[in-house]
Amino acid sequence: MNRGKKEVFEWLKALAIAVIIAIIIRSFIFTNYVVEGKSMMPTLEDGNRLIVNKIDYDFSKPKRFDIIIFHATPTDDYVKRVIGLPGDSIEYKNDVLYVNGKPVKEPYLKPYKEKISSGNLTNNFSLRDIPNDKPVDRVPPGKLLVLGDNRRNSVDSRSFGFVDMSQVVGKVNIRYWPLSEINYYH
Repeated sequence: MNRGKKEVFEWLKALAIAVIIAIIIRSFIFTNYVVEGKSMMPTLEDGNRLIVNKIDYDFSKPKRFDIIIFHATPTDDYVKRVIGLPGDSIEYKNDVLYVNGKPVKEPYLKPYKEKISSGNLTNNFSLRDIPNDKPVDRVPPGKLLVLGDNRRNSVDSRSFGFVDMSQVVGKVNIRYWPLSEINYYH
């Protein structure tokens, strides 16, 4: 009988340790996120489920075109793509992204651009058009310029301004739902 109690105790101890490890991982390293809305289509769609790496930017800096989750308001998180990094000069002209005066391709926009019958996917703008305390020519230190991939239907930096790095929850690593669309984002 004593051996049976000891075995049950060992199983309960192992289960408790597993639960504690899962809580630590969920709280500090990775989190789950469900996409709401159409601002990141066709890359991400309403209802997609994502795994977000919460510590990536503790060890590295954001890269252009990373997909991130950030606190947009005290109650809402947004998912958007990083377009401008601190120190960058950003401009869109005739549906072309210019970073520091040089054109940069955005292959993830191709599906939308092919569907447009007239006009541009991304309206012309420069950093001076971004809401900010004062007009700027470069993305300020500690800030990011973010846009949704569905440029005609996205509330992003063109509406609310730059995103402070302290607002960033993390980098999207994996879309795991729906299963038919599993994808890893570098």
